[in-house]
Formats: sequence, C-alpha cells, structure tokens
Amino acid sequence: MSKTQNMTEDNVTRIILGFFFPMLFSNALQQIYSVADTAIIGNGIGDNALAAVGNAATISLFIIGFLQGLTNGFSVVIAQDYGAQDYKKLRSSVTLSIKLCVIFSIILTAVSLIFLRKIFILMRTDALILDDSLIYGYIVFSGLIATTAYNMCSGILRALGDSKTPFMAIVVSSAVNILLDLIFIFVFRTGVGGAAIATVFSQMISVFICVIRLRKIEFINLHKNDFYTDTETYIKLLKNGLPMAFMNSITAVGCIIVQSFVNDLGADSTSAYSVCTRYLNLFMLPSVTVGFTISAFTGQNYGAKKYNRIKAGVKTGLIIAVVSYILLGALMLIFPDALAQFMLNGDTAVSYTCSYLKILGFSLIGLNFIFIFRSAVQGMGHPVTPMLSGFAEMILRIGAIIILLPKINFIATAYADIIAWIGALSLNMIAYFVLMKNKNNSTNDT
Repeated sequence: MSKTQNMTEDNVTRIILGFFFPMLFSNALQQIYSVADTAIIGNGIGDNALAAVGNAATISLFIIGFLQGLTNGFSVVIAQDYGAQDYKKLRSSVTLSIKLCVIFSIILTAVSLIFLRKIFILMRTDALILDDSLIYGYIVFSGLIATTAYNMCSGILRALGDSKTPFMAIVVSSAVNILLDLIFIFVFRTGVGGAAIATVFSQMISVFICVIRLRKIEFINLHKNDFYTDTETYIKLLKNGLPMAFMNSITAVGCIIVQSFVNDLGADSTSAYSVCTRYLNLFMLPSVTVGFTISAFTGQNYGAKKYNRIKAGVKTGLIIAVVSYILLGALMLIFPDALAQFMLNGDTAVSYTCSYLKILGFSLIGLNFIFIFRSAVQGMGHPVTPMLSGFAEMILRIGAIIILLPKINFIATAYADIIAWIGALSLNMIAYFVLMKNKNNSTNDT
C-alpha cells in the first residue's frame, strides 16, 4: 500500500518538515525545468520565441490557475475527511472531485481554444510573436485534461499526507520534458510547438505515476457504489473549490492586464517580463511549497478538531518562509546580472530584468507570508477570504501599473507586485487570526 500520513498525531515540526522537503524537491524540479525550458527556448530559438512562450504562459496562469485552485479546494475537503477518519465520505469526495474535474477541464479546453487568438489581440501582443504565441497556446491548452488530472491526483496524495509520490512523478516527467525539449528544438527544429508538445507529454507521464500509487491505497479503492450522486458533497466541494479557483483566476487577470501593458512597450519588455516571472516563480518556491504543506496539515487537523496544532503548524511555516527569504532574496540582490544573462541575450531586456530582481530581492518576504496565512485559512474550510484577497490583489496591481508605468516604465511591474502583495497579505492575516480566536474555546489537542 502506498504510504499515507496522519498529520493529526506526533511532533508538528517533524511532520511538516517531513512532508515539506519531498514536495519542495518536487516543486524545485518543476521550476528548474521551467528555467531550463526558458534557457533552451531563448538560446535555441531566440528572444522573440521566449517572449511568445511567456505571453502564452500568462494566459495559462488564468486557465490552469483556475483548475489548480479547483483541485486544491477539493483536496482540502479530502484532507478534512481523512483527518476525521471517515473513509466512506472520503471515497465519495474523491469520486465526485474526479467527475467535476473532467467537466471543468472539457469546458475550459473548448473556451481557451476558441478565444485564444482574440485574447492575444486584446493583450496587444506584438505581431513578431503572435504566431508563436498561438502555436504554443493551442498545443498546451489542448492538453488541459492531463494538467487537471495531475493536479487532482497529486492533490489527493498530498491530502493523504503523501508528498513523495508527486516528487517521483516530477523527477521522471521533468527529465523527459527537458530531453524532449532538446530533441525537438535542436534536432528536429520544431520551434515553440515542440516545447509545447514536450510539456503535455511529460504531464501525461506524471499522471500515470500518480494513478499507479493511488490504486495501491486500500481505503480509497473505488467501487461502483462510490460513484453515487451526493448533493451535499458536491456542494461542499464546489464551495471550497470554486472560490480558490476564482482567486487564482482573478489574480491572473491582473497579471494578464499587466502583461498587456508590458507588451505595449515592445518585445524587449515582453522578454524581460517573461524571465522575471520565471525567476519569481522559482524564488517563491519554498513558500508555495510550505503553503501546500500547511493546507494539508490544517485540513487534516481541522477535520480532527485539533486547533492548537494548526497554530503550531503555521508558526513553523512562517519560520521556513523567513529562512527562504533570507537565502533567495540575497541571490536576487547579489547576482541579478548573472541571472538575467542566463536566459536573455539582448542588453535592454537584461537591464530591465536586473532592475526587477533587485527590487524583488527586498520585498519577497511579503509574498512568502501570503502563502502561509492563505493556505491556513483555506485548510480550515474558509476559501472566501482568500478569493476576496485575490480580487484586492488584482485591483491593486492594475491600479499601480496604470499610475506608475507612464512615470517609471518597465520597473513599474515590480512595484505593482509589491503593492498587490501588501493588500492580499493584510486580508489573509486578519482572517487567520479571527478564525483562530473563534476556536480558542473549542476542544484542543496538541
């Protein structure tokens, strides 16, 4: 039987670190692949191709972000059922989550393919990169079902305390992805289309590995009678999944609008913003990972009504966030030129990227804390506040870019991010402390 972990017992710090590190390595491999993919495309095809992929990635943040939020919300319900040791309800949550994921992925695949060109035009995509953006986007969005399947399978495993299987899946799929990138781009000269095909194919491999592990977990072996329609469970899943999905998509809307303003500045700005986004995703990785950890940990302990353990888990998560800020913020401050030149060739794009990285090196701590508090609130089954924080983040980011871009050009993107993070952090911190205060008189077990 594949190993699962009950997070409602034993030492809090040991459990969190034991869950955190395999997931960190898994997410690190994904981001290393992303950086390697960017470097391969930039050096193998050119900065314009890199800009096209970055342009398409902004749309992916909206579509795939919605699906990721949906599956994360479903996994919170599954974690709560597991923490309560209610295996019948757990199986019902798993089966209905799968049904909902299939429905949403089919709908979003159709919508994204139909409206992709119009969206790129609305984003004021430069004519130099429009065709490549479309090629990459059409292929990646055609494979949304594989992306959704991986997010759901890995979400179920994390909810059950298994972070090692997703790690193994990413090890294999990342290696395949990079190998196929090299073959398609440098041997077959397929351009950005080859990179997109490699991404979809490697995602399918990761799904296959996760499904094999899930089938070995005896208490979630699914039978025909587990697929009955349970309206109450449907409502609970959608109540948790949709707000988290909308939160991701609302945040992505802000990024799409920022991308449209950046595109208006020219291809150099688009290339630089693509690279800045890749590095930001890489350097916020430890806090994203501990956020997933806190979500699973909080979900299980909330289901078991062990609220003091939630408080202890959040404290441990904040310590991890501070340590990662000190280490990774220093890299952005000390080596911005080397980081920029690793992916870019043009002097202007390199200069823009260096300026962005220096500013973010000071302010990354705010983003790190967002993931901790937001995940704790979500894990306790209160996804509305995180959704509202996503809306606040969008409004603040758009407002900042409109005001600052005419005055300070590309670097306005960095300050817009900082302003958005402050708003989102404030809302999630307040929600967390209010929820914990309301649980002070409940039964606790540390």
